[in-house]
Amino acid sequence: MTFSGTNTYLLGQRDIAVIDPGPNLDMHLEAILSALQPGQRVTHIAVTHSHLDHSALAVRLAEEVGAPTYGFGPWDAGRSALMTEMLEAGLDLGGGEGVDKCFIPNIRLCDRETIQMDGETLVALWTPGHMSNHLSFQWGGRIFTGDLVMGWATSLISPPDGDLAAFLQSCRTLAGLNSDRLYPAHGQPIKNPNARIDWLVEHRRRRHAQILKTLSRDVMSLSEIAREIYHDLPPLMLPVAKRNVFAHLIKMHQDAEIVAAPHLSPQANFTLRQNA
Repeated sequence: MTFSGTNTYLLGQRDIAVIDPGPNLDMHLEAILSALQPGQRVTHIAVTHSHLDHSALAVRLAEEVGAPTYGFGPWDAGRSALMTEMLEAGLDLGGGEGVDKCFIPNIRLCDRETIQMDGETLVALWTPGHMSNHLSFQWGGRIFTGDLVMGWATSLISPPDGDLAAFLQSCRTLAGLNSDRLYPAHGQPIKNPNARIDWLVEHRRRRHAQILKTLSRDVMSLSEIAREIYHDLPPLMLPVAKRNVFAHLIKMHQDAEIVAAPHLSPQANFTLRQNA
C-alpha cells in the first residue's frame, strides 16, 4: 500500500525542515539523522497527515532534535460537515485504516500559513480528500503532496477520513498553483504536475460514470458494485476498492443522484434516484 516506503524530505541549508518523518522505525530515524550535514539542525517537523506511515515517528524525532512538530491538527481535524453529520447521526461509515490517533502537532497550521527558514518560505496548503487533516507544502515551484497526488497510483479515499468532494477540490487547488514539480510521499517525483492532476480527476469522473452505468441495471450493494467495476482486481485488494467506491456513493448521494436504503452506509443497497 505504500509502494516502496515513505519518502521523507529534508529542506533547507542550515535550518532543516523535515516533511513526513515516516513510520516509527529505528532505521527510519537513523536515516534522517545521518542525512544531516555538519552545521545543520532540524528546526521544523512538518506532517502532511495523520497516517502511521507519515506521522508515527514525529514525536521521537522531535525529542531527539528538540524541534516542534507542525500539522493541520489531530487526525479528525478538518472533517467535512457532511461526514460529521453522518457520524453524529450514528451511521457506521467504516474506515480508519492506518490512522494515527496519537499524533497532535505542537503547532497547528492554517491554510496558506507560512514557515520562514533560511530566507525561504514554506507554505502550508490545506488539501483534504485522502485525509481531512491533509496538508501539502509549497517550497518555491515545488509542492510536497503527501498522499493526495502520487504518480504510481491513485489515492485511497476512505470515509469518513477521506472525502471525494474535498479530494476533487484539492486537486483543483493544486492545479491552480502551476507548480514545476510534485514530490509525493510515495513513489517518484512528478515532472508534469497538471497533467497528472488532470488524469486523477478524469479517473474519478470515469469511475463515477461506471457506477452510474452499473446502478442503471438494478439495486445493488456496495460489494456488488465493487465486484462489477473491479472484476479483474485480485480478491485481496477488493476491500480497498470498496472504500473508494463508497466515497463515490457518498458524493452521489449528496448530489441527489442515488438513493441508499435503509440509510447511507457501507451495508446499504443503492439505486439511481430516477429508479427509486
